[in-house]
Amino acid sequence: MATKKKSAATAWDRVKLARDAKRPHLKDFIALITEDFEELHGDRLVNDDRALIGGFATVDGVKMLILGHHKGATVEENMEANFGMVNPDGYRKAMRLGKLAEKFRLPIVTFVDTPGAYPGDTAEARGQAEAIAKSLEVFAGLKTPIVVVITGEGGSGGALAIAVGDKVLMMENAVYSVISPEGCAGILWRDGKEAPAAAEALKITAADLARLGVIDEIVKEPAGGAQKNHAAAANNVKKAVLKALKELSSLPIEELMEKRYAKLMKMGRFN
Repeated sequence: MATKKKSAATAWDRVKLARDAKRPHLKDFIALITEDFEELHGDRLVNDDRALIGGFATVDGVKMLILGHHKGATVEENMEANFGMVNPDGYRKAMRLGKLAEKFRLPIVTFVDTPGAYPGDTAEARGQAEAIAKSLEVFAGLKTPIVVVITGEGGSGGALAIAVGDKVLMMENAVYSVISPEGCAGILWRDGKEAPAAAEALKITAADLARLGVIDEIVKEPAGGAQKNHAAAANNVKKAVLKALKELSSLPIEELMEKRYAKLMKMGRFN
């Protein structure tokens, strides 16, 4: 009897994998790929948002700034980190650290994994929209190489605020979208059960976004997803990041900035 061929993963399958609680989070990547990591705290204005962590690190002898969304791996960490939903303070901390990296001529690597920016009234009162917009402006203009790695959920402006880079890498089972499939389904069909169809229509998978030119490279994951083997997944990310940094570091800063500008201006232009 012929063996039934296993069907390819759907967009909704990728969404579920991207949200898997056992998937490696920011602290896992830091522990697995860096030789040292010195966390820097606070935005120097309000507080130290635990949904966004950043600091200086060394990876295979290469010094860099690492920053990214922190969802947490336990209930306590989830609550402290607000499930990776960043407040304005977190984005202002990211900008502060980005400027430090530029000052010390160190490359920046950002790890994106958030359902979106925190939508609460306290965040709005402290200028959430302004903080995201300012972060886009600041990272677009930083005169140092920037590599972005989308590791899980890349949710809307909350993700984009730290996803402006010269090279955008995306893990095989990550997703990246302007809105969640559930949110899209609620708007288009007024029915959250249509989320799988929305996920397909939104073109949020790594393969779709590579075809559209939104990302530059797909980082392969171990069989079954990154949650099955954190060490192997992190090693693949490390190799891709170091390769990207080597390419970017060979460019004169003026050429780097010109290429970044051209990359950003090309977004949304499809044939």
